Amino acid sequence: MSADSRHPAIFLMGPTASGKTALACALSERFPVELVSVDSALVYRGMDIGTAKPDAATLVRYPHALIDIRDPAEPYSAADFRADALAAMQAITARGRVPLLVGGTGLYFRALHKGLSSLPEADAAIRERLTEEAGRLGWPALHERLRQLDPAAAARIGPNDAQRIQRALEVIELTGRPLSEQQQGGNGERFPWRVLKLALLPADRAPLHARIAERFDAMLAQGFLDEVRRLRARGDLHADLPAIRAVGYRQAWEHLDGQTSAAEFRDRGVFATRQLAKRQITWLRGELDARTFDPDLPGLEARAIDALNLFLGNPR
Repeated sequence: MSADSRHPAIFLMGPTASGKTALACALSERFPVELVSVDSALVYRGMDIGTAKPDAATLVRYPHALIDIRDPAEPYSAADFRADALAAMQAITARGRVPLLVGGTGLYFRALHKGLSSLPEADAAIRERLTEEAGRLGWPALHERLRQLDPAAAARIGPNDAQRIQRALEVIELTGRPLSEQQQGGNGERFPWRVLKLALLPADRAPLHARIAERFDAMLAQGFLDEVRRLRARGDLHADLPAIRAVGYRQAWEHLDGQTSAAEFRDRGVFATRQLAKRQITWLRGELDARTFDPDLPGLEARAIDALNLFLGNPR
């Protein structure tokens, strides 16, 4: 068999608060890599604290492509990400370096690597009916309907994620096929890079949950609510925008609307982040070709370095 002549690329994946950014920065000190963010919230400008965006000093030392590329009022799709990521990877490869894509948005990783299938256009009548049903029954009830029709899609979509629940049910009605099946996607073309997938998967979720709570409290101390107040003060943003539906921001928006107390807001934010991590872990366990690492065991960086040396053909 002939050797794979494609240029190398690295996918560093993991749930929120698993240490992906720190590891990516450490690896960039040892290898000729350039970082590309794979995060559906980090694309938005002005959303820094609640997204745990790397701080300015970190981004100066370790630049990340695809951070701060959209205004929160603007949509950003998996197709947009794929186009932007491919362009970034091509530029990095042209410089003789290796793209290292780091983040936790599984849909983006899948869209990039496998491609996107041709999904039907939106149907206004179906959407109106689903919205009406949600008004009567609640989005969790429609999420349960989705779970029965497409368990894989329901596992990665939150029970209150109205837009994605609506879209998944809409696609099923229009095509008669589960959305998850169609999102396996792809146009049959081989991905232009040979990829090493690294997945940070904690064996025990208790330390992850503790980090999530600690990080959320740190965000509050850093002024997360003031950040959301500034977004609200613009006047052109609302709770149904994808940016504002991001975990943490949705709960903060509701709190500033007077729907929850400060304590309830904090608890709901932590719980929503834990649920996000759960969905991310579920998705990662399906990535059977990934090398998995427990981020809570000692020696994570050394083990990742060994994996990259082997992949890149470097002598030890």
